[in-house]
Amino acid sequence: MTSQIRPALVLFGALTVICGVLYPLAVTGVGNVAFPAQAAGSLIEVNGKAIGSALIGQSFSSPKYFWGRPSATGPMPNNAANSGGSNLGPLNPAQNDAVKGRIDALKAAEPQGQPNRLAIPVDLVTASASGVDPELSVAGAQYQVARIAAVRQLAPARVQALIDAQRQSQTLGFFGEPRVNVLALNLALDAESAHTR
Repeated sequence: MTSQIRPALVLFGALTVICGVLYPLAVTGVGNVAFPAQAAGSLIEVNGKAIGSALIGQSFSSPKYFWGRPSATGPMPNNAANSGGSNLGPLNPAQNDAVKGRIDALKAAEPQGQPNRLAIPVDLVTASASGVDPELSVAGAQYQVARIAAVRQLAPARVQALIDAQRQSQTLGFFGEPRVNVLALNLALDAESAHTR
């Protein structure tokens, strides 16, 4: 029995050191050297202060900002510690009520006397599977141009130019669709408003 316990303990100790210490250190070291920004959480900084991550959505509710996808996380929106979708199907009454409420909020925020003629993109009224999506479709951003231009007293063409400047192509040229990072777009919007004053 002793002859079997000793090799088992040696193997256990060796695997603990290799898998629990050496491998994590090696992967962390390679990640920090090859991908330093991603390894640090893809943080977005303004004046040396981290204000968010390019990977986690933030809630913007002011009409002067682009609104991102709704969040299904609790107890607060865009809670990365509780990432996950609502799991409500398209025929669920709670899901339909939530979507109708979001549509009403979008319509209520439109400039007076300027009804938006664009169709409401689905990503403006439905949450993503993670509940913390930091990006929005280009159509979702374009739907909000009239509201933001009116509130900030900017030309709609200038707001559209900001969307075009922040537009990201499909991943590897064919995955997903063109999109914009909402936090980066709102930071560019603030910079543009400060510049035009």
